[in-house]
Amino acid sequence: MPTVPVTLTGGDAVVHYDRTGSGPALLLLHGTATSREQWAPLTEQASDRFTVLAPDFSGSGRTTDHGGPVDVADLAAEALAVLDHAGAATAHVVGHSLGAVVAARLAGTHPARVRSAVLHAAWPVTDVRQDAEFRFWLELLETGPAAFARMLPQLALGPRYWEQATAESNEQLVKALTEMIQPGTARQIEADRAVDLRPVLGAITAPVLVLGSTHDRLITPEQQRTLAAAIPGARIAEIDAGHGAPAELPDEFARLVLDFVTEQG
Repeated sequence: MPTVPVTLTGGDAVVHYDRTGSGPALLLLHGTATSREQWAPLTEQASDRFTVLAPDFSGSGRTTDHGGPVDVADLAAEALAVLDHAGAATAHVVGHSLGAVVAARLAGTHPARVRSAVLHAAWPVTDVRQDAEFRFWLELLETGPAAFARMLPQLALGPRYWEQATAESNEQLVKALTEMIQPGTARQIEADRAVDLRPVLGAITAPVLVLGSTHDRLITPEQQRTLAAAIPGARIAEIDAGHGAPAELPDEFARLVLDFVTEQG
């Protein structure tokens, strides 16, 4: 597994990332509380035509750092370091939630490095409603990962999941999610609370797909429209899922992402 050292605002980090396949670089940036393993289904479908690069952010997976606060700029620095270490002058970038915010930051601060971007469940600036949600997450985490994991299906999954779920299957999912919650989740939530992309969105030059989820409880349609309006030439699309669309509908999510990225050459 490749590693790359990075200097962050609070100290040093060693970022671990997966490199799979061959072809143009496709950089995949995960969301809060998850890791690079979130992208296994998309990697499987993309690695026959792309060199897929999937890092663990600070607080997740095998990446190690100073243990203090991190922000979106730090995580974008980690993503850029992965591109440099992998020898990728440019990349298509796909992000989910916090990872999509990081992707937008990267595209706005280093536009020459981003060939295209798919931003799923991103938002331009954290508002009072979202901050209240994030504070609730932090309080749940203080009681342990099990409480946070129990909240996740209700937050992240749409009606198509609940129509086929049983009490038993949902309990099995909650148990699996409890084991998957990353040790640095609280640090990533604090980064969520401080999101403000407004200064950089207008500098994005790459083709961008702002991909929303019909049943997203965290990101509103108005936030999606505001984000897209601030990015020159951005398109908007929607997937019939909840906030966790990459896990809820992995095949449909992969199709939307790869159709857009392939279209950009």
